[in-house]
Amino acid sequence: MSGSILGLFASPAGGVPKFPVLDLQVSTNGCIGDRQNDLKHHGGPRRAVCLMSLDVMESLQNDGHPIEGGSTGENLLIEGCTWKDFEVGTVLRTEEVVLRITGDAPPCKTIRDSFTNGTFKSLSHSILAQKTRWYAEVLQEGTLHRGEEIQIDAIS
Repeated sequence: MSGSILGLFASPAGGVPKFPVLDLQVSTNGCIGDRQNDLKHHGGPRRAVCLMSLDVMESLQNDGHPIEGGSTGENLLIEGCTWKDFEVGTVLRTEEVVLRITGDAPPCKTIRDSFTNGTFKSLSHSILAQKTRWYAEVLQEGTLHRGEEIQIDAIS
């Protein structure tokens, strides 16, 4: 199965929103040019990249939330696939980069402005599994490019 990279986002000063970028270099320790202010809960080798599928964002928008690309801290917004295509262990490949999903990205109050009445838990995997951001580790470093194809390998 494949999709494409609709958006790439980074915040050099840390926090949210993350801002659109054309390309994003990723290493085993995270996205180059993107900073996390809370290293206890974000970043590091097992949480190097945060990703979301477009269907999750659109579902939240349809629920009336003012969420948009980068506003909840995701680095990578993928279209052409659905939330059902992702789970812990799923591998994502581009021409240069290989990522593996390591877990869901629990929401925190710093993303509350992306939700009506600050209801940031609307993006909580433990409350509603189909509305989830994911963390991934970098298995092969390289550069991600907006618009490029991304191959999604289901767990066998």
